[in-house]
Order: sequence, then structure tokens, then C-alpha cells
Amino acid sequence: MSRQIRPGNYSMKIVFHGKNASTFRETMEELLSDEHELVVLPDVLESAEDIETYRSGDVIVGISFNKTTPVPHNLKLYQVPGAGYDGIDLEALPSTAALCNCFGHENAIAEYVFAALLARHVPLAEADSGLRKGDWTWWAGGPARLRSELGMQTIGILGFGHIGKTLAARARAFGMRMTVANRSAVSVDGADDVFTLDRLREFMGSADIIVNTLPLAENTRSLIGEAELSAMRRDGIVVNVGRGAVIDEKALYDALKEKHIGGAIVDTWYVYPNAENPAPQPSVLPFRELDNVVMTPHMSGWTFGTVQRRRQTIAGNINAIASGSTPENLIRR
Repeated sequence: MSRQIRPGNYSMKIVFHGKNASTFRETMEELLSDEHELVVLPDVLESAEDIETYRSGDVIVGISFNKTTPVPHNLKLYQVPGAGYDGIDLEALPSTAALCNCFGHENAIAEYVFAALLARHVPLAEADSGLRKGDWTWWAGGPARLRSELGMQTIGILGFGHIGKTLAARARAFGMRMTVANRSAVSVDGADDVFTLDRLREFMGSADIIVNTLPLAENTRSLIGEAELSAMRRDGIVVNVGRGAVIDEKALYDALKEKHIGGAIVDTWYVYPNAENPAPQPSVLPFRELDNVVMTPHMSGWTFGTVQRRRQTIAGNINAIASGSTPENLIRR
């Protein structure tokens, strides 16, 4: 990845660190109130020039900061260009820096979830493929090919933040029954039942579809394990669009392999690409060999709309820092 610097006089140095962050560099000048030096650096900081540029950043846009990362000596804002900040070591981050994240992905994720769920009830691809060969199997009028309806299902939403609330609105539009579980007590219009996490197993059995939207934290890691999956309905579906490790890796694999649950739709995983291995399998376990799981590469929230909304948040927070006001979505002051 090349370094990109505009010539001129600047207020602050804004560093976009890595491939993910570089996505948000485009059109940033149009959203910023002041002139700033905008720099794109690669994920791996190898050259002395790149390391020094990183260290001199006033704002870092990135997804990873730990004890091995060069320490920016004048850092005012570390901006995560997404919701999850489990890649940021709060103890290593300079105390001078505010830490913020951003959202804007909830509409895209809701569309992904309902597209995946609808595909289980409306066999468009199969019917299309068949009819091209003169196969009228799905023709209305016979009892053998009656379809199920998504609207007759109950959806259980685990986590009632930005994604959970958007899923709830879409579920209501489909006429679905709905249950919700959240870390703190919440009031949910139209919910048939609301649980706190001390009733997690009861929640897991309350719906045909369980959708995890929770971020990864110490109190959510492996939150859903063997006992929780065993509490699901036998034909229940689990959907993971939160973080992979919220659902215990082996417990999920075993539940699917042994057909203790009906299936899974998994978008967030346990193993991700890195510089040493750019194309790994997403788990050390062979999920790819199972016929009751739909596997996607953490794509659910990645749309033009998401990127544009996040650009606006990132630019707004840079403008706030430059003017001495408080940025949005503060995780740490």
C-alpha cells in the first residue's frame, strides 16, 4: 500500500492505518472542516519512514493497537472505523487519546440476515434452475412442495444495540414473533418476551432463529456454549453477525455435526486473514464439510452505504477534535 500525502499547510496529521482503514480515506477532504495532512500506511509498518509517520499522527484511523505498535507521541484520537474495538489494547493506547468507534452498518447487516433467512423459505434458485429444464416441481397446486413462511417463525435477538433494534424493526414488518435478550434490561415494542443474560438458556429455547449481535468482550467470550446450544429448539437456526468467539467454536461445530440444532448462518469467525496467512480457513474445525451451515467471510455489514455513513462519522470526529469539542461514540475519553 502506498503512502498518500497531499501537499500544503495542515492542522493535524491523520493516519489511515491498514487496508481496512484506507477504504475510508476516499473523499475525506470533502467532509473535513479544516486542511489536514492525510496519510495512508500499510498494515505492517516496516520502513523507518512509515513508523515515524505513524508515531507523528494526531489521529489514527485503524483496527489494531497493542503493545508492539509504535506509540504516537501526540495522539489525540484513535478512531476505529467500525463497531468492534476488541483489537485495541486499552492499556497500550496513549492516555492522551480519545477512543471512538462508529456504526452505520445496521441496515446492511439486517438485509444480510433476512436475505439468508428468506433463502431457507423461498427456493428461488432451485425453482429457477428446475424450470429452465422443464421441471415444474414447485408449481402451486400440489401438497408435496408447500413452502414454509418466514413470517410464521419466531426470531430471538441477542443484543439490543444498533443491529438488534434494526433487526427488530424488520422482523415486525415480516409479522414475526420476537424475543430479545440483552446484557441490561430493555423495553422492546412488540416483543413477546425479553430476557437478561441470567436467563440465557431460556432465551435460547424461545425462538426458531437465534441471531447473535453481541460484540466480543471478556463477559461475552464463549457466552453461548454447549449448554446454551443444547437449549435451542431441535430445528432451530443460529445466526452469528456479532463476533465469532461469542459462540464457542467447538460447541457450535459439535451441535451442527451431531444435528442437535437445525443449522447455522455464520458471518463472523474464529480465524481471519493476516500477513502470514492471507487465505486461511475461518476455523481450525472443518465447518466447510458440514451441510447445515451457510458460511460467509464477514461480509454482512460491508456496503457502499455503510462506508459512506462511517466516513461521515470519522470526519465528524476529526472535526470535533480539531475544534476542541467532544467526538461521537466515545469508548474512552
